[in-house]
Amino acid sequence: MAKDSRDTTDTADTRDTTAAGDLGSTGDPAGNGDPAYRLQLAITRLSRLLRQEVQAELTPSQISALSTIRRLGPMTLGELAEHERVAPPSVTRMVDRLTQEGWVERIADPDDRRVCRVVTTARAEEMVGEARARKAAWVEDRMAELGAADRRRVVAAVSAIEQMAGLR
Repeated sequence: MAKDSRDTTDTADTRDTTAAGDLGSTGDPAGNGDPAYRLQLAITRLSRLLRQEVQAELTPSQISALSTIRRLGPMTLGELAEHERVAPPSVTRMVDRLTQEGWVERIADPDDRRVCRVVTTARAEEMVGEARARKAAWVEDRMAELGAADRRRVVAAVSAIEQMAGLR
């Protein structure tokens, strides 16, 4: 289970950073002490654990697309491809599947009837909302296991991680 880290500073945290706070290599040939590697590994594992909380028959890419459409509203396939950073043909196939399974609908753009936009269905709204609540509860439970100092560090890191992920 989780290691008890209440209000203590992990010596690896201070050892692996330079005086200026930059990510720096510790000289470990396996990369195990490298903060960039540790961050990548932690995010990958955290992402995998969060995906398990979704409990839906959709792929992670489909859930991501649904979440993007839900968050940003009706969008063209090109806009969706850009936001999801995938090729337009891949988005077309994905939206075709999501449409067939009742997760999204295609609607005509009110300003240009030649343009098609996709919107989430009530079914998708419910599933995405439930998945989001389960994932948030999971994160809250894991954060509650941390000591106060670690919780503050996690909260302080959120903005930087959002920036790294292109979310702000």
